[in-house]
Amino acid sequence: MKMQAFAFGTTNWDEVERTEHPGETGTAYWRTQFFGNEPNQIRVRMVEYTPGYLADHWCRKGHILFCIEGELETMLEDGREFVLKAGMSYQVGDNAEQHQSKTTTGAKLFIVD
Repeated sequence: MKMQAFAFGTTNWDEVERTEHPGETGTAYWRTQFFGNEPNQIRVRMVEYTPGYLADHWCRKGHILFCIEGELETMLEDGREFVLKAGMSYQVGDNAEQHQSKTTTGAKLFIVD
């Protein structure tokens, strides 16, 4: 991620349009903002997963992810599993390790990629 110059700004996440993204089970709700210009645009999201959510794909995109509420389970392609609770984060680079997310209880996340 390269953060090229863009103006200072604030975001009221309650005012950002919420979009629905069905998982294999459950639903993800995203509030998404983009900063900077292509090809180095940064996507910043507030994401909520419903209880029982399982992503419908294995992701190769790099992220910095912070768990605000709930609990998120992340599986890596090599079989390792990690649990994030509120106040924890993870980071992974593009094409570094495929990962898939799920939650039993639901989770609210802040994600930069």
